[in-house]
Amino acid sequence: MNTLSVLAVAVLVIACTEKPSTNGPQNGDNTPQEVDVAPELYFEGVSVPWGMTWLPDGDMLITDRSGKLLRVREGNLVAEISGVPDVYARSQGGLLDIALHPDYESNGWIYIAYSSTQGMGEGANTAIMRAKLENNALVQSQVLYKATPNTTRGQHYAGRIAFDSDGYLYFSVGDRGNRDELPQSLSKDGGKIYRLNDDGSVPDDNPFVGQAGAIEAMYSYGHRNPQGMAMHPETGKIWSHEHGPRGGDELNFIEAGKNYGWPVITYGINYNGTPITDETEKEGMEQPKTYWDPSIAPSGLDFVTSDLYPQWKGKAILGSLKFNYLVVVELDGTDVEEKEIVLEDIGRVRNVKQGPDGYIYVAVDGAGIYKIVPEN
Repeated sequence: MNTLSVLAVAVLVIACTEKPSTNGPQNGDNTPQEVDVAPELYFEGVSVPWGMTWLPDGDMLITDRSGKLLRVREGNLVAEISGVPDVYARSQGGLLDIALHPDYESNGWIYIAYSSTQGMGEGANTAIMRAKLENNALVQSQVLYKATPNTTRGQHYAGRIAFDSDGYLYFSVGDRGNRDELPQSLSKDGGKIYRLNDDGSVPDDNPFVGQAGAIEAMYSYGHRNPQGMAMHPETGKIWSHEHGPRGGDELNFIEAGKNYGWPVITYGINYNGTPITDETEKEGMEQPKTYWDPSIAPSGLDFVTSDLYPQWKGKAILGSLKFNYLVVVELDGTDVEEKEIVLEDIGRVRNVKQGPDGYIYVAVDGAGIYKIVPEN
Protein backbone atom coordinates (compact mmCIF):
# COMPACT_ATOMS: atom_id res chain seq x y z
CA MET A 1 0.00 0.00 0.00
CA ASN A 2 1.37 3.43 -0.92
CA THR A 3 1.90 6.27 1.55
CA LEU A 4 -1.30 8.01 0.54
CA SER A 5 -3.32 4.86 1.18
CA VAL A 6 -1.87 4.48 4.68
CA LEU A 7 -2.44 8.06 5.65
CA ALA A 8 -6.01 8.04 4.41
CA VAL A 9 -7.29 5.08 6.43
CA ALA A 10 -8.95 7.53 8.78
CA VAL A 11 -9.87 10.59 6.76
CA LEU A 12 -10.91 13.83 8.34
CA VAL A 13 -14.05 15.06 6.64
CA ILE A 14 -15.19 18.65 6.74
CA ALA A 15 -18.94 18.93 6.43
CA CYS A 16 -20.53 22.04 4.96
CA THR A 17 -24.19 22.17 5.90
CA GLU A 18 -26.44 23.89 3.39
CA LYS A 19 -30.10 24.63 3.85
CA PRO A 20 -32.32 25.11 0.80
CA SER A 21 -33.56 28.66 0.34
CA THR A 22 -36.02 30.38 -1.94
CA ASN A 23 -33.45 33.15 -2.27
CA GLY A 24 -30.81 30.92 -3.86
CA PRO A 25 -28.08 28.58 -2.66
CA GLN A 26 -26.29 29.14 0.60
CA ASN A 27 -22.74 28.50 1.78
CA GLY A 28 -22.35 26.82 5.20
CA ASP A 29 -19.97 26.29 8.10
CA ASN A 30 -17.52 23.40 8.48
CA THR A 31 -17.81 20.72 11.17
CA PRO A 32 -15.64 17.60 11.51
CA GLN A 33 -16.74 14.04 10.84
CA GLU A 34 -14.83 10.78 10.22
CA VAL A 35 -15.22 8.48 7.21
CA ASP A 36 -13.30 5.19 7.28
CA VAL A 37 -12.10 4.71 3.68
CA ALA A 38 -8.73 4.55 1.99
CA PRO A 39 -7.56 5.29 -1.56
CA GLU A 40 -5.47 2.52 -3.08
CA LEU A 41 -3.54 3.14 -6.28
CA TYR A 42 -5.20 0.99 -8.95
CA PHE A 43 -3.42 2.10 -12.15
CA GLU A 44 -0.68 4.66 -12.62
CA GLY A 45 0.11 4.53 -16.35
CA VAL A 46 -1.85 7.65 -17.32
CA SER A 47 -0.94 11.34 -17.11
CA VAL A 48 -4.24 13.26 -17.34
CA PRO A 49 -6.97 10.61 -16.90
CA TRP A 50 -10.05 12.39 -18.24
CA GLY A 51 -12.66 9.70 -18.87
CA MET A 52 -13.39 6.26 -17.41
CA THR A 53 -15.85 3.53 -18.31
CA TRP A 54 -16.10 -0.27 -18.00
CA LEU A 55 -16.66 -3.00 -20.57
CA PRO A 56 -19.02 -5.87 -19.70
CA ASP A 57 -16.02 -8.14 -18.98
CA GLY A 58 -14.89 -5.73 -16.25
CA ASP A 59 -12.02 -4.13 -18.18
CA MET A 60 -11.69 -0.39 -17.69
CA LEU A 61 -11.29 2.04 -20.58
CA ILE A 62 -9.39 5.22 -19.65
CA THR A 63 -8.82 8.27 -21.81
CA ASP A 64 -5.55 10.14 -21.42
CA ARG A 65 -5.99 13.74 -22.54
CA SER A 66 -2.80 13.43 -24.59
CA GLY A 67 -4.74 11.24 -27.03
CA LYS A 68 -4.34 7.70 -25.70
CA LEU A 69 -7.16 5.27 -24.97
CA LEU A 70 -6.07 2.55 -22.54
CA ARG A 71 -7.62 -0.80 -21.69
CA VAL A 72 -6.89 -1.87 -18.12
CA ARG A 73 -7.65 -5.16 -16.38
CA GLU A 74 -7.28 -5.59 -12.63
CA GLY A 75 -4.95 -2.60 -12.50
CA ASN A 76 -2.71 -3.73 -15.36
CA LEU A 77 -2.46 -2.34 -18.87
CA VAL A 78 -3.91 -4.78 -21.42
CA ALA A 79 -3.60 -2.64 -24.55
CA GLU A 80 -3.46 0.85 -25.96
CA ILE A 81 -6.50 1.02 -28.23
CA SER A 82 -5.82 1.92 -31.87
CA GLY A 83 -8.13 3.84 -34.19
CA VAL A 84 -8.51 6.72 -31.75
CA PRO A 85 -9.33 10.01 -33.53
CA ASP A 86 -6.64 12.65 -33.97
CA VAL A 87 -6.97 15.19 -31.17
CA TYR A 88 -5.86 18.78 -30.69
CA ALA A 89 -3.95 18.05 -27.50
CA ARG A 90 -3.12 21.57 -26.39
CA SER A 91 -3.99 23.35 -23.15
CA GLN A 92 -7.39 21.94 -22.05
CA GLY A 93 -7.97 20.12 -25.34
CA GLY A 94 -7.36 16.48 -26.17
CA LEU A 95 -9.08 13.13 -25.70
CA LEU A 96 -11.86 13.82 -23.21
CA ASP A 97 -14.79 11.74 -21.98
CA ILE A 98 -15.85 8.19 -22.86
CA ALA A 99 -19.12 6.34 -22.25
CA LEU A 100 -20.79 3.11 -23.30
CA HIS A 101 -24.24 3.01 -24.85
CA PRO A 102 -26.77 1.92 -22.19
CA ASP A 103 -27.47 -1.14 -24.37
CA TYR A 104 -23.80 -1.74 -25.18
CA GLU A 105 -24.01 -5.51 -24.86
CA SER A 106 -26.48 -5.55 -27.77
CA ASN A 107 -25.09 -2.83 -30.05
CA GLY A 108 -21.42 -2.33 -29.05
CA TRP A 109 -21.36 1.47 -29.39
CA ILE A 110 -18.77 3.52 -27.48
CA TYR A 111 -19.07 7.34 -27.34
CA ILE A 112 -16.07 9.66 -27.12
CA ALA A 113 -15.66 13.43 -26.72
CA TYR A 114 -12.48 15.08 -28.02
CA SER A 115 -11.04 18.32 -29.42
CA SER A 116 -11.15 18.11 -33.21
CA THR A 117 -9.56 20.26 -35.90
CA GLN A 118 -12.16 19.27 -38.49
CA GLY A 119 -14.28 22.05 -39.92
CA MET A 120 -14.00 25.80 -40.25
CA GLY A 121 -11.20 27.87 -38.77
CA GLU A 122 -7.82 27.30 -37.18
CA GLY A 123 -7.50 25.44 -33.90
CA ALA A 124 -10.20 23.05 -32.71
CA ASN A 125 -13.56 22.60 -31.07
CA THR A 126 -15.42 19.84 -29.24
CA ALA A 127 -16.58 16.82 -31.21
CA ILE A 128 -18.64 13.76 -30.24
CA MET A 129 -18.15 10.44 -32.03
CA ARG A 130 -19.14 6.82 -31.65
CA ALA A 131 -17.33 3.64 -32.64
CA LYS A 132 -17.14 -0.07 -31.91
CA LEU A 133 -14.28 -1.97 -30.32
CA GLU A 134 -12.84 -4.97 -32.14
CA ASN A 135 -9.51 -6.60 -31.31
CA ASN A 136 -8.49 -3.53 -29.27
CA ALA A 137 -9.17 -1.18 -32.18
CA LEU A 138 -11.94 1.37 -32.73
CA VAL A 139 -13.86 0.62 -35.92
CA GLN A 140 -16.98 1.96 -37.67
CA SER A 141 -16.21 5.45 -36.32
CA GLN A 142 -18.91 8.08 -36.85
CA VAL A 143 -18.74 11.77 -35.89
CA LEU A 144 -22.14 12.64 -34.42
CA TYR A 145 -21.61 16.33 -33.65
CA LYS A 146 -18.84 18.85 -34.19
CA ALA A 147 -19.07 22.31 -32.60
CA THR A 148 -18.09 25.21 -34.84
CA PRO A 149 -16.16 27.27 -35.58
CA ASN A 150 -12.70 26.13 -34.50
CA THR A 151 -10.63 28.43 -32.35
CA THR A 152 -7.04 28.49 -31.16
CA ARG A 153 -8.19 29.43 -27.66
CA GLY A 154 -7.15 26.61 -25.36
CA GLN A 155 -9.85 26.68 -22.71
CA HIS A 156 -13.37 25.48 -21.98
CA TYR A 157 -13.98 22.51 -24.26
CA ALA A 158 -16.21 20.95 -21.55
CA GLY A 159 -16.57 17.52 -23.26
CA ARG A 160 -18.49 15.48 -20.68
CA ILE A 161 -20.97 12.77 -21.82
CA ALA A 162 -24.00 11.18 -20.14
CA PHE A 163 -27.09 9.16 -21.08
CA ASP A 164 -30.45 9.61 -19.39
CA SER A 165 -32.93 6.86 -18.50
CA ASP A 166 -34.62 7.18 -21.91
CA GLY A 167 -31.35 6.55 -23.75
CA TYR A 168 -30.78 10.11 -24.96
CA LEU A 169 -27.17 11.24 -25.34
CA TYR A 170 -26.17 14.46 -23.55
CA PHE A 171 -22.84 16.24 -23.95
CA SER A 172 -21.36 19.60 -23.02
CA VAL A 173 -19.43 22.22 -24.97
CA GLY A 174 -17.90 25.09 -23.02
CA ASP A 175 -17.87 28.74 -23.99
CA ARG A 176 -14.35 28.33 -25.45
CA GLY A 177 -13.26 31.53 -23.70
CA ASN A 178 -15.77 33.62 -25.64
CA ARG A 179 -18.31 34.40 -22.94
CA ASP A 180 -19.67 37.56 -24.56
CA GLU A 181 -20.83 35.91 -27.80
CA LEU A 182 -21.57 32.22 -27.31
CA PRO A 183 -23.36 31.13 -24.09
CA GLN A 184 -26.43 33.37 -24.53
CA SER A 185 -26.72 32.83 -28.29
CA LEU A 186 -29.24 30.28 -29.52
CA SER A 187 -27.57 30.11 -32.93
CA LYS A 188 -23.92 29.54 -31.97
CA ASP A 189 -22.17 26.56 -30.46
CA GLY A 190 -20.50 26.94 -27.07
CA GLY A 191 -21.75 27.36 -23.52
CA LYS A 192 -24.38 24.66 -24.11
CA ILE A 193 -25.53 21.21 -23.12
CA TYR A 194 -26.82 19.24 -26.11
CA ARG A 195 -29.15 16.26 -26.46
CA LEU A 196 -29.15 13.78 -29.35
CA ASN A 197 -30.58 10.40 -30.17
CA ASP A 198 -27.97 7.67 -29.89
CA ASP A 199 -27.37 7.78 -33.68
CA GLY A 200 -26.67 11.52 -33.69
CA SER A 201 -30.06 12.64 -34.95
CA VAL A 202 -31.98 15.36 -33.12
CA PRO A 203 -34.94 14.25 -30.96
CA ASP A 204 -38.24 15.66 -32.17
CA ASP A 205 -39.03 17.01 -28.70
CA ASN A 206 -35.79 18.92 -28.18
CA PRO A 207 -36.76 22.37 -26.86
CA PHE A 208 -35.52 24.41 -29.83
CA VAL A 209 -36.67 22.17 -32.69
CA GLY A 210 -38.37 24.30 -35.34
CA GLN A 211 -37.23 27.62 -33.84
CA ALA A 212 -35.74 29.78 -36.57
CA GLY A 213 -31.97 30.23 -36.24
CA ALA A 214 -31.66 28.07 -33.14
CA ILE A 215 -29.38 25.04 -32.79
CA GLU A 216 -31.85 22.17 -32.64
CA ALA A 217 -29.42 19.86 -30.82
CA MET A 218 -29.23 22.37 -27.94
CA TYR A 219 -30.95 21.32 -24.72
CA SER A 220 -29.88 24.11 -22.32
CA TYR A 221 -27.66 27.19 -22.58
CA GLY A 222 -25.96 29.90 -20.56
CA HIS A 223 -23.19 27.55 -19.36
CA ARG A 224 -19.49 28.32 -18.89
CA ASN A 225 -17.53 25.05 -18.81
CA PRO A 226 -19.53 22.00 -17.67
CA GLN A 227 -16.98 19.26 -16.97
CA GLY A 228 -19.15 17.00 -14.83
CA MET A 229 -22.40 15.36 -15.87
CA ALA A 230 -24.32 12.31 -14.67
CA MET A 231 -27.79 10.76 -14.61
CA HIS A 232 -29.51 10.58 -11.26
CA PRO A 233 -30.10 6.85 -10.70
CA GLU A 234 -33.61 7.29 -9.26
CA THR A 235 -35.09 10.05 -11.42
CA GLY A 236 -33.17 9.32 -14.63
CA LYS A 237 -32.56 13.06 -15.05
CA ILE A 238 -29.29 14.81 -15.82
CA TRP A 239 -27.22 16.84 -13.38
CA SER A 240 -24.15 18.85 -14.29
CA HIS A 241 -21.55 21.00 -12.69
CA GLU A 242 -19.43 23.67 -14.28
CA HIS A 243 -16.39 25.76 -13.60
CA GLY A 244 -17.09 29.34 -12.66
CA PRO A 245 -14.42 32.03 -13.03
CA ARG A 246 -12.92 33.13 -9.69
CA GLY A 247 -15.67 31.71 -7.52
CA GLY A 248 -19.08 30.73 -8.78
CA ASP A 249 -18.58 27.02 -9.56
CA GLU A 250 -22.07 25.56 -9.92
CA LEU A 251 -24.03 22.34 -9.48
CA ASN A 252 -27.06 22.40 -11.78
CA PHE A 253 -30.14 20.31 -12.44
CA ILE A 254 -30.48 20.35 -16.22
CA GLU A 255 -33.92 21.07 -17.68
CA ALA A 256 -35.07 21.43 -21.28
CA GLY A 257 -34.72 24.90 -22.78
CA LYS A 258 -33.52 26.56 -19.58
CA ASN A 259 -30.99 29.42 -19.49
CA TYR A 260 -28.38 28.98 -16.75
CA GLY A 261 -27.30 32.59 -16.87
CA TRP A 262 -23.62 32.77 -17.78
CA PRO A 263 -22.27 35.46 -17.99
CA VAL A 264 -25.30 37.65 -17.27
CA ILE A 265 -25.54 36.28 -13.73
CA THR A 266 -22.77 34.61 -11.74
CA TYR A 267 -21.47 34.24 -8.18
CA GLY A 268 -17.92 34.65 -9.49
CA ILE A 269 -15.64 37.49 -10.53
CA ASN A 270 -12.83 37.92 -13.04
CA TYR A 271 -9.47 36.36 -12.22
CA ASN A 272 -7.99 39.85 -11.76
CA GLY A 273 -10.59 40.64 -9.08
CA THR A 274 -12.83 42.90 -11.17
CA PRO A 275 -16.56 42.22 -11.39
CA ILE A 276 -18.15 40.40 -14.31
CA THR A 277 -21.64 41.55 -13.42
CA ASP A 278 -23.40 42.91 -10.36
CA GLU A 279 -26.26 40.40 -10.78
CA THR A 280 -26.46 36.94 -9.22
CA GLU A 281 -30.05 36.25 -10.22
CA LYS A 282 -32.42 37.38 -12.94
CA GLU A 283 -35.91 36.47 -14.09
CA GLY A 284 -35.83 33.78 -16.75
CA MET A 285 -32.44 32.45 -15.65
CA GLU A 286 -31.84 29.39 -13.48
CA GLN A 287 -30.16 29.46 -10.10
CA PRO A 288 -27.56 26.79 -9.35
CA LYS A 289 -28.59 24.18 -6.80
CA THR A 290 -25.39 25.11 -4.96
CA TYR A 291 -22.25 27.07 -5.73
CA TRP A 292 -18.70 27.32 -4.43
CA ASP A 293 -16.91 30.52 -3.48
CA PRO A 294 -13.96 30.32 -3.46
CA SER A 295 -13.88 28.12 -6.52
CA ILE A 296 -12.96 24.46 -6.02
CA ALA A 297 -12.59 23.79 -9.80
CA PRO A 298 -15.06 20.87 -9.83
CA SER A 299 -14.46 17.89 -12.10
CA GLY A 300 -16.21 14.59 -12.64
CA LEU A 301 -19.63 13.81 -11.15
CA ASP A 302 -21.43 10.62 -10.21
CA PHE A 303 -24.11 9.31 -7.86
CA VAL A 304 -23.31 6.68 -5.25
CA THR A 305 -25.60 3.65 -5.26
CA SER A 306 -23.18 1.12 -3.78
CA ASP A 307 -23.74 -0.58 -0.43
CA LEU A 308 -19.97 -0.39 0.10
CA TYR A 309 -20.34 3.23 1.22
CA PRO A 310 -23.46 3.45 3.44
CA GLN A 311 -22.52 6.97 4.55
CA TRP A 312 -22.51 8.17 0.92
CA LYS A 313 -25.21 6.02 -0.64
CA GLY A 314 -27.82 8.09 -2.46
CA LYS A 315 -25.57 11.14 -2.63
CA ALA A 316 -23.69 12.85 -5.44
CA ILE A 317 -19.90 12.82 -5.46
CA LEU A 318 -17.57 15.14 -7.36
CA GLY A 319 -13.92 16.11 -7.45
CA SER A 320 -11.92 19.27 -6.90
CA LEU A 321 -9.01 20.02 -9.20
CA LYS A 322 -7.97 23.03 -7.14
CA PHE A 323 -8.07 21.69 -3.58
CA ASN A 324 -7.23 18.00 -4.14
CA TYR A 325 -10.30 16.45 -2.53
CA LEU A 326 -13.77 15.04 -3.21
CA VAL A 327 -17.10 16.53 -2.24
CA VAL A 328 -20.11 14.42 -1.27
CA VAL A 329 -23.43 16.22 -1.81
CA GLU A 330 -26.67 15.18 -0.13
CA LEU A 331 -29.82 16.03 -2.05
CA ASP A 332 -33.47 16.29 -1.08
CA GLY A 333 -35.13 16.10 -4.46
CA THR A 334 -33.36 18.88 -6.34
CA ASP A 335 -32.37 20.82 -3.20
CA VAL A 336 -28.88 20.57 -1.73
CA GLU A 337 -29.06 19.62 1.94
CA GLU A 338 -25.40 19.14 2.85
CA LYS A 339 -21.88 19.07 1.38
CA GLU A 340 -18.97 17.11 2.82
CA ILE A 341 -15.32 17.38 1.87
CA VAL A 342 -13.71 13.92 1.88
CA LEU A 343 -10.35 12.35 0.99
CA GLU A 344 -8.35 15.52 1.42
CA ASP A 345 -4.94 15.56 -0.28
CA ILE A 346 -5.77 12.72 -2.67
CA GLY A 347 -4.47 14.91 -5.50
CA ARG A 348 -5.77 16.95 -8.41
CA VAL A 349 -9.04 15.11 -9.09
CA ARG A 350 -9.96 14.95 -12.77
CA ASN A 351 -12.83 12.48 -12.57
CA VAL A 352 -14.77 10.24 -10.19
CA LYS A 353 -16.93 7.25 -11.14
CA GLN A 354 -18.60 4.34 -9.42
CA GLY A 355 -17.59 1.14 -11.18
CA PRO A 356 -19.81 -1.87 -11.88
CA ASP A 357 -18.08 -3.64 -8.96
CA GLY A 358 -19.53 -1.02 -6.61
CA TYR A 359 -16.21 0.64 -5.83
CA ILE A 360 -15.58 4.34 -6.42
CA TYR A 361 -12.65 5.14 -8.71
CA VAL A 362 -10.93 8.52 -8.70
CA ALA A 363 -8.80 9.78 -11.58
CA VAL A 364 -5.96 12.04 -10.38
CA ASP A 365 -3.72 14.12 -12.64
CA GLY A 366 -0.13 12.96 -12.62
CA ALA A 367 -0.88 9.94 -10.41
CA GLY A 368 -3.39 7.66 -12.09
CA ILE A 369 -6.55 5.91 -10.92
CA TYR A 370 -7.31 5.31 -7.24
CA LYS A 371 -9.80 2.75 -5.93
CA ILE A 372 -11.61 3.90 -2.79
CA VAL A 373 -11.68 0.98 -0.36
CA PRO A 374 -13.85 0.90 2.78
CA GLU A 375 -11.79 -0.05 5.81
CA ASN A 376 -14.47 -1.44 8.13
